[in-house]
Amino acid sequence: MKCSFCSRNIPKGTGKMFVKRTGEIFYFCSSKCQRNQKLRRSSKKLKWARQ
Repeated sequence: MKCSFCSRNIPKGTGKMFVKRTGEIFYFCSSKCQRNQKLRRSSKKLKWARQ
């Protein structure tokens, strides 16, 4: 499974799954990625996020 924000692999048993009311599913490896997604930041502009 990969993080929806930074595209890193998430080890089994870790991370978070977020489901929107529309049924869209997001997987996050850390709260850092989750906060940045919520703030609508682009992962392309951040140096620490892989593409």
